Amino acid sequence: MPRRDDPREIFGWTMYDWANSAFQTTVVTVLAGPYITAMAQQAVGENGIVLRLGPLGSVTAKSLFPYCISLSVLLQVFLLPTLGAVADYTHLKKKLMAVFCYAGAVATCLMVLVTEGRHLLGGLLLVVSNVSFGASIVLYNAFLNDITTDEQRDTVSSRGYALGYLGGGILLAANLALVSFAGALGISKGMAVRLSLASAGVWWGGFAIITFNRLRTRAPKTPPRDCSYLTLGLAEVAKSFRALRKLPHTLQYLLGYMAFNDGIQTVISIASVFLAQELFVAKGLPVNESFLIGLILMVQFVAFFGSLIFERIAGLIGTKRAILLSLVLWTGVVLYAYGFLQTVAQAWVMGGVIAVVLGGSQALSRSLFSRMIPDGREASFFGLYEISERGTSWIGPLIFGYVVGVTNSYRQAILSLIVLFVVGMIVLLFTDTDQAIRDAGSRRLERG
Repeated sequence: MPRRDDPREIFGWTMYDWANSAFQTTVVTVLAGPYITAMAQQAVGENGIVLRLGPLGSVTAKSLFPYCISLSVLLQVFLLPTLGAVADYTHLKKKLMAVFCYAGAVATCLMVLVTEGRHLLGGLLLVVSNVSFGASIVLYNAFLNDITTDEQRDTVSSRGYALGYLGGGILLAANLALVSFAGALGISKGMAVRLSLASAGVWWGGFAIITFNRLRTRAPKTPPRDCSYLTLGLAEVAKSFRALRKLPHTLQYLLGYMAFNDGIQTVISIASVFLAQELFVAKGLPVNESFLIGLILMVQFVAFFGSLIFERIAGLIGTKRAILLSLVLWTGVVLYAYGFLQTVAQAWVMGGVIAVVLGGSQALSRSLFSRMIPDGREASFFGLYEISERGTSWIGPLIFGYVVGVTNSYRQAILSLIVLFVVGMIVLLFTDTDQAIRDAGSRRLERG
């Protein structure tokens, strides 16, 4: 049986954050959306129809990218719990993680083929790569309990996130330089974007080799005889939900996490459009793209240190209190953006605060949840964790979109997100996380 807290294995695990974050930053956050949208608009006009869905309506040029993201999230909601359950009962956790990792990396590399008229191919590759990304993350997170003891979990989780921000930021900086200086290098801007998208796949798959060389396979539980993996997975999903109902404090924590994480993800996703509209468009100024790009890079690199800072804070005041502190700061960011933000200099300061709390809140939330999981159900419960992260990711954007539509004010819209942070804080405040940890430790895995 492989021992826990092995530095070589822990380093291999953290390197997967370094590897996969390139996809999240370069592809999802920055380049894929504008590029696929532009290709669709070239083909059908500003907001022409790219795909008719019969009674379900149509996909337009402007909606193609968000619909692809929504579809990939929906597919994950159905896939991830089953996948996690199969991983818990078999020896396939590492192999499945590798399969999804390289499926996603290859799909990302194939984005180099998305030229004019191939926008639907780009959408399909985005769906495949994002589903594969989410699936590999469930299995990756499930290894956290295998490789660490409780005492090291905050540290290891925080360092993984820190390396992710650093790795993703380094490749993003290189890709933005390639796009910016494409003409001087004798290539078109479109080619530079396609090469950048493909580079994220190469980075993801290449550095993941270190992870798969160092992670070791753990002995699985014995699955029932004459039972297919699919049947086993579905049965285990039902069993995991039943087990979660018997862990009320863990369930309460997940509900709080659903609220505040949705607020975090929404702020991140709308930050660039909010800043562009409020600091430039609303003042009759042209949007300063260099400022927006620079701010994204700054957040990536400062978040590296933020993860490590909050690791220390958690050591001093406890993990739950550290998460609550980060949520107080997130609430402050929303209030500041609503009532005080007026200049680019102020935006840089606000971006720095976001960067510090971003890494800390995410890393500590993951490590705290990992202690609330019954032994042997790591992958199954992290599947539920990913669903709580992704399955409600439409609520924050829906609130924001509704408010901005009714009030025509981005500031009113961002203020409306405060409800997600307040609800999340209240639920977490009244969640007995110590009892959740004790409850998980007292439950024994039911043998099939």
